[in-house]
Amino acid sequence: MGFSEFHGNEETVSRLRNLLAQGRLPHSVILSGPQGSGKYTLATMIAQALNCETRPLTDGLPDFCGQCGSCARIGEAADLDTRVAESLEARDAMKESEKKETRLFVQTHPDVLVIAPDPPQMMIKVDQVRRVVGSIYFRPLEARERVFIFTDGAFMKEAANSLLKALEEPPECATIFILAKNAGELLPTIRSRCMVFSLHSLSTETMERYLLDHCRQWKESERALVSRLSHGAVGRARSFDLPAYCAARHDALILLKTAFLAEFHTELFKVTETYRAGSEGREKMELLLRCLYSLLEDLLFLNAGAGQLLRNTDIRKELEKLAEEVDFDWLSAAALAIGEVERGMRRNLLRSLSLDGLEAALENHEKVLSP
Repeated sequence: MGFSEFHGNEETVSRLRNLLAQGRLPHSVILSGPQGSGKYTLATMIAQALNCETRPLTDGLPDFCGQCGSCARIGEAADLDTRVAESLEARDAMKESEKKETRLFVQTHPDVLVIAPDPPQMMIKVDQVRRVVGSIYFRPLEARERVFIFTDGAFMKEAANSLLKALEEPPECATIFILAKNAGELLPTIRSRCMVFSLHSLSTETMERYLLDHCRQWKESERALVSRLSHGAVGRARSFDLPAYCAARHDALILLKTAFLAEFHTELFKVTETYRAGSEGREKMELLLRCLYSLLEDLLFLNAGAGQLLRNTDIRKELEKLAEEVDFDWLSAAALAIGEVERGMRRNLLRSLSLDGLEAALENHEKVLSP
């Protein structure tokens, strides 16, 4: 157990461990990288290393045992999706008056607080930041260092401004981690007060070797496909639900095909009607949109003559036929239209209606392009 369990980005991990060894780890750290690249895993590992009771060394650098009481309790938060689901379930069980005042947090250790985006907007809210600012200046209850992990860089404006106080005047015994897909999505005033560390995607070949060792239940063709679809992110690859992805991709293909073939409308309406309200419907919708972006990206590769970059390799022939029907302007318009659907989700618009509207936008643009 320890940092040896973290796969990839050895240089970044080594830099952070060297800062730990020198006692120079910044009080405010931004970990940036694609989803599944290990940002949250690395942040929790550093929290364990900061507070491990045995404080082991590996190759002369700080490590953590993973077994002591402190490591074990912090490690309980490693399965973020499960912990967030438990927190939401506990909040849903409250009275309406209490529910409105309760924000989303994960805390398995009294000195390590995880702050996740609060639904339905899926953003960090001001009440969450106020709790951090209100407690960050207290000394740790049990650990050597208090750790606060913001799992997403999507802050509401007032929340981002509230966080500046803690970043400008950081306490000696606390560290803040902000995890973001792209550090540029954060306010310049936040970035300037943090040290940024980037995590990069792994190569497809490296991913295939990793999956061969850790996911032996998958067929060779499945490992090859997931290696490409996971965008070089180990965390995303290990938790990749291939059957769910293929089902959502089937719906996405119907939506794209309907933009060119009118006879697909009946099948399209059958598909869009299945995208209902609720948390399960949100997850299904988010997966569909990810599939649409993935297919558009592959169509762009094919149009650019870069078919070797294709990710959905198992449906190459189908994509090649679609690529003959579209050009860059259409692909660009389609991406913008999908972005509008994403924004509509934040406003809780009816999902089936949003998808019908997306289809209409794609069809109208296609007609303009047709000779």
